[in-house]
Amino acid sequence: MTKKITVIGGSGFVGTNLCRQLMLKRYDFEIIDVKMSNQFPNKCKIADVRKADTLRETVTGDVVINLAAVHRDDIRDKSEYKRTNVDGAENLALVCDEKGINKIIFTSSVAVYGFADVGTDENGSINPFNEYGRTKFLAEEKLRAWQSNGDKSLIIVRPTVIFGEGNRGNVFNLFNQIAMGKFIMIGNGENKKSMAYIGNVIAFLETCITTDQKVGIYNYVDTPDLTMNELVSHVRAELSGDEGVGFRMPYWLGIIFGYAADLYSFFSGKNLPISSIRIKKFIYPTEFKSAKSNLEGFKAPFSLIEGVSRTLKSEFLEADPNQEIFYTE
Repeated sequence: MTKKITVIGGSGFVGTNLCRQLMLKRYDFEIIDVKMSNQFPNKCKIADVRKADTLRETVTGDVVINLAAVHRDDIRDKSEYKRTNVDGAENLALVCDEKGINKIIFTSSVAVYGFADVGTDENGSINPFNEYGRTKFLAEEKLRAWQSNGDKSLIIVRPTVIFGEGNRGNVFNLFNQIAMGKFIMIGNGENKKSMAYIGNVIAFLETCITTDQKVGIYNYVDTPDLTMNELVSHVRAELSGDEGVGFRMPYWLGIIFGYAADLYSFFSGKNLPISSIRIKKFIYPTEFKSAKSNLEGFKAPFSLIEGVSRTLKSEFLEADPNQEIFYTE
């Protein structure tokens, strides 16, 4: 018997793509979110993980996938991270207990590791540098406590940065700057950046639904990692036929611009697309290892380069003006 899937935060980028796959595979599913799903309005119920009573009224599935999160770097009310990420996980665990739901799949983040050593795997030290990473790990702890009490299943997925068609996050911003000829490489560009293509992340989450494995923690990374030089060169070649990375700025000068932007945002109250933390994140290597191959039945349907090419085609080369857009970090 096919179980019903509850997708918390299913109106967002990952959730919408996941629900497309669930619809294609004829799963019974529902979306629980603070906003209506544009693509699946008949499957969507309005509720808020910060309010347990709304979850009690809406959750009817057998398996819960929790995608709900506050994750942007520029959130001014820092307490919102705890309310959504930590309290939300605790509320969900409580409601699952009340309803006899014994399987949760939780999307955490590699942000729990902070500025991690190259090659950090699922056993890496937890050392987050921001509230997002800190509260994601605290949410994991809430769910681990839930799983340890009874015969329950918990699979935690820690994706690296996710990109793909329709996503307006940092990877799209990079591609767009290159497309407009405004991109400036900061630093030597030899740092590698772990990335995750949405099509592969969805395939992994679907495998998490069907697996009989009780407990698991998985980084999600599409390998092999590319250096920034390799990634930018590939994108420039596909979009314009140009070779190399173009203009390059030394790191010391880039970070000065970042701190100047921080000061402007602090005094003006306006957020800018550049900041010191974004400069640091850009030049820092993020190379993670993943045990995803240990999840029986999973095989990534796309290579990383195929994911990049599919995204460039959808967003720039053959852009669809009717494509739904999702603004993320």
